Amino acid sequence: MVSLPHITAISPNRSLLRSFNRPVYTRRHDQRKERTTMSLSSSLTTAKRVVLVRHGQSTWNEEGRIQGSSDFSVLTNKGESQADISRQMLIEDSFDVCFTSPLKRSKKTAEIIWGSREAEMIFNYDLREIDLYSFQGLLKKEGKSKFGEAFRQWQEDPANFVIDGHYPVRELWSRARSCWNGVLAHESNSVLVVAHNAVNQALVSTAIGLGTEYFRRLLQSNCGVSVLDFTPRADGGSPHVCLNRLNQTPSSPLAGGSSGGKKASKQIILVCHGQSDNEQASTNDQPMNMLGVIQSQKTAELLLDLRVTSIVCSSTTASIEAAGVISRVQEAAGCLGVDSVPRYVNTKQMNELDVEDVILKSNKDTQRGWLSQLDEETVSTLWNRSKKAWKSLLDKLSNEDTGDAMVVVGSSVAHISLIAQCLNLEKKCPGLFHLDAGSISVIDFPDGPIQRGVIRCTNYTAHLGRWSVPITRPV
Repeated sequence: MVSLPHITAISPNRSLLRSFNRPVYTRRHDQRKERTTMSLSSSLTTAKRVVLVRHGQSTWNEEGRIQGSSDFSVLTNKGESQADISRQMLIEDSFDVCFTSPLKRSKKTAEIIWGSREAEMIFNYDLREIDLYSFQGLLKKEGKSKFGEAFRQWQEDPANFVIDGHYPVRELWSRARSCWNGVLAHESNSVLVVAHNAVNQALVSTAIGLGTEYFRRLLQSNCGVSVLDFTPRADGGSPHVCLNRLNQTPSSPLAGGSSGGKKASKQIILVCHGQSDNEQASTNDQPMNMLGVIQSQKTAELLLDLRVTSIVCSSTTASIEAAGVISRVQEAAGCLGVDSVPRYVNTKQMNELDVEDVILKSNKDTQRGWLSQLDEETVSTLWNRSKKAWKSLLDKLSNEDTGDAMVVVGSSVAHISLIAQCLNLEKKCPGLFHLDAGSISVIDFPDGPIQRGVIRCTNYTAHLGRWSVPITRPV
């Protein structure tokens, strides 16, 4: 791949911006459509699943150049390969429509994933990447040298970052809300959206009610897949929104990379124990069944990429079993040909991770969406317990010789509560997330455990192979 020549800082061309900022058009008909006014607070009559994909690696990603909403960058060979892996992940799904940014790197990714589908593809300029004005086209080191204080603010306080008289992140959040108008109003049940890093972050955040301060807290890697479910409420009010998964990537989420431009110094790997015979499940102290054992073995194989020295688990049978599988595989790394140095794993139980007794008292039937229907007393008890667990985990990660990664094994309910604690959300938020048995979620700490965590992925299940839950299973 021939790298592009150096290009000086580029501000969005105002006349070009006006010409593109028009009603969306379709690839096959080039027919103008009116925008529909609808907000996230509007009601839905049918369930809708939206699958978000970030474009593959681009030439400017590879060069470390600030892209913003410029359109000079194209996919690298690696980027096209990433897009093809995403195509294979999504090949069985019958999407009703694809919305995509018209910028070349996103458009090409969408075309690779969309393949020979005959359904409509809609290009929407509101899905373009964040507008970064004078930053666009600069190498990151050039941005630092030319715009010193502004570049520092972009790195450390992006929500309040100002350049050329604009607040790019605030503008992006407003645009993301506008994007949802068209996506939710479209007569479809299964939607693919292909766009960019920052705008996909904004789409996820605005859907689940997070403000601009959450920019860079929910990662979107090249060709990472995120899934949002919108479910109508019986009273006809605003739909329930659930982040079914975040940033399932073509490669392992443990392969490294940066979080918000920084390499993570510490990680917490949340592992949901494998399936039990009673799939009301997370509410009963049941041992794993055969499928659950296989899921735990697959997770243990994935974790061989890390040198795990510390495992924390709940005191339930399934969690203890899953932690044992991971520990044994780690300590067998030598005979498995993975590591020539012996690995020793310290496993501890943490009672604060036990949530089964709390759920049982609520008498809530564990069907889809049940977490969002828990009573106030149950939610408060869960929240207080998870708050203690989160503090204990951060203390252990900070003070003990746990290595760079701590593995935490528990139920999906316990881990959803920990994710909410990491993001400092309100206690009435357990229904915002979904985790499957055998899944893993990764939390990075670019500035160490005493600073805020960054969610690298949630509900990652690709490592389970044929036993994984399809990304696009019916809502």
